[in-house]
Amino acid sequence: MTLGTLRVRSTRLGRAFDLLAAYGGPVGFFFERGGLGIATSRPHGGMGASIGSADPEGLGLLSRRTVELLRSLARGEGEGPGAIAVGVLPFDRLEPASMRIYGRTVVRLWEGETYLIDLVGEDEGPAPFEPRVGVSAPHEAFAEIQLRPIPPPDEYVRSVATAVQRISTGPLRKVVLARALDVEAGRELDPRQLLARLRAVDPGCFAFAASEGSRPSGPTLVGASPELLVARHGREVEARPLAGSAPRFGDPEEDEASRSSLLSSDKDREEHAAVVEAVSAAMEPFCDELAFDALPRTVGTANVWHLATGFHGVLREPRASALELVAALHPTPAVCGTPLDAALATIRELERISRGCYAGPVGWMDADGNGEWAIALRCAELSGSTARLFAGAGIVAGSVPELELDETERKFRALLDSLRWG
Repeated sequence: MTLGTLRVRSTRLGRAFDLLAAYGGPVGFFFERGGLGIATSRPHGGMGASIGSADPEGLGLLSRRTVELLRSLARGEGEGPGAIAVGVLPFDRLEPASMRIYGRTVVRLWEGETYLIDLVGEDEGPAPFEPRVGVSAPHEAFAEIQLRPIPPPDEYVRSVATAVQRISTGPLRKVVLARALDVEAGRELDPRQLLARLRAVDPGCFAFAASEGSRPSGPTLVGASPELLVARHGREVEARPLAGSAPRFGDPEEDEASRSSLLSSDKDREEHAAVVEAVSAAMEPFCDELAFDALPRTVGTANVWHLATGFHGVLREPRASALELVAALHPTPAVCGTPLDAALATIRELERISRGCYAGPVGWMDADGNGEWAIALRCAELSGSTARLFAGAGIVAGSVPELELDETERKFRALLDSLRWG
């Protein structure tokens, strides 16, 4: 059976529905912030429909293919939303990118209304729907012998020092250098349990889980990202880039001092300004109107303060799709650096890891080109009993290598604590 022979059936599930109950683990997809989002249990027929592009400039082509396929699905019963495509895309645009259409999708696009969307054949009845419930107790903290940093801390410090030197002598203005931490858990890791913990700790973040690559059988990337890359609803478009950070503390006075110090930090304001300039330049050609905050504000997660700037625009006709906007924006200086080519060259030389989909876009798009995309940050790549955690730091002229190392260590510690629930 091909997608062209299927039709969409929408069923209202009720006002008090937990999306996590519909997430199918490694073969599914999950994307939620504040109760609004998407969860899938399995691809149609166990295989799903995947649309891909290996062209380095191919996200626009991927967007058109995705919209065409979604529009080929006939609307059947129900008045809820139509089918959607979901995906997590690689950080490196030279790697193949793909989107996936699932046959069983729960969508919560309107406040207070949740819909189950089936893709069914002409004479096919509804598939059985079995919500998943239950959250486990945490396991013991991981021992040092279970952890392997890549690269080791002293090597990362040297890489940061090299980047700072290049910034002082060449065209490079900022570069984001990432590290990984490999964990041997000694047990099968459960993405549902990790998701439950992450969204409980940071309900204001985008909690996400997605299998990487074109088939739903590879490693599962699970995380909670504070950063909205772009959202498109009709003509309205939004973005909220983050850059510049400071630690949070349990003591209210110490926490407020850290937040105030971030707002007044020349180093962090310089790092953030580079991101705002790039996002503005990327979005402006698509908009009749574009406005953004005159000054950055602070946004707090459970462990970190960030500098944030909100963007709001009105798209010109013909409207760019959400994925076309992703193509124009990604990668932003928030996860790569600036100038783009110099930053990418530095990352490829100094990083000893493959980012995969870490720091890449994760989100969804519908047949009208609407969608919402975050950047896959604060995440772990789960595969059986192992996990690879990712963390990065933005390096600018005023960066102190040891402090940038400490920033990545703090991000690792927060994610390691949540992984105890996985």
